[in-house]
Amino acid sequence: MTNRFAQLATFEDPFTLTVTEGEEPHAGPGQVRVRVAAVGLNPLDWKVASNPHTAEGFGVSAPTGFGGDMAGTVDEVGDGTEGFAVGDRVFGQAGLGQAAAQYVVIDHPEKDLVHTPDKLSDEVAAGLPIVALTADGALTTIGLTKGDTLLIGGAAGGVGTITVQLAARMGATVIGTASEGNHEYLRSLGAIPTTYGPGLADRVRKLAPTINAALDLNGTQTAEAAVELGVAPGRIGVIAAGDDAPAGVQRTGMVKATDGALSRIADLVADGDIVLPIQQVFPLDQIQDAVTLQRGGHVRGKVIVRI
Repeated sequence: MTNRFAQLATFEDPFTLTVTEGEEPHAGPGQVRVRVAAVGLNPLDWKVASNPHTAEGFGVSAPTGFGGDMAGTVDEVGDGTEGFAVGDRVFGQAGLGQAAAQYVVIDHPEKDLVHTPDKLSDEVAAGLPIVALTADGALTTIGLTKGDTLLIGGAAGGVGTITVQLAARMGATVIGTASEGNHEYLRSLGAIPTTYGPGLADRVRKLAPTINAALDLNGTQTAEAAVELGVAPGRIGVIAAGDDAPAGVQRTGMVKATDGALSRIADLVADGDIVLPIQQVFPLDQIQDAVTLQRGGHVRGKVIVRI
């Protein structure tokens, strides 16, 4: 048998993905093989694909595959592997540049995979890993507590969608920035919406007398507004600020997530306590179109590729 997968020949912007066939991989000792059902796209995927320096920083070399988050079913278990059996539904991370394929081999399943709740679809599960871990890590980094008022920049995207709901469940008041077309969506998640852009601090002042914490999921604009609003830098988190973050703010990401966060959040989604909307599902042959949509920056929730 062969393995159909998305391939990236070179890191450039714009980049081109082709669907090709290669040799079918097999699970070795300590590994499992997953028959992939769905892949969740993330900004990290196209940022790596479009910039050779970013790719080098993540240890990815061309030619490579595409995507990291996926869900599917274990169909091979290597010798000495514990905790997984053939037929188990799983989701997690296949390794950056590996997920968009019929079959992927997971080197460290005990670390990179969790079992998929019965009530969770493969499409939604595939969309969860990075956004759930990043959201949990961000809230942990800034020490959010009940009664806080939290400003979130970029609240309607995948990470923002989960972060808003987790923060609201913790008892925080959430103000989220998004384009006007996403304001009703943010209200449905439990956030007070406002627009991004110049004058953000003034708009936020009219919505809440005091802001205790902030998360900037897009760049630096929200972090800068939070400083202007008097938020202590140690309670401001950024995930994509580059070298331009205000002094003293906290850099965060999925590596800051607490143990078991992915399983806990998956259970909340499976039970309907929080939601992760799917903007659109594409077949593997249309993965380039999926990336174009995801990269456009106005997606609610996630873009998924069905394998």
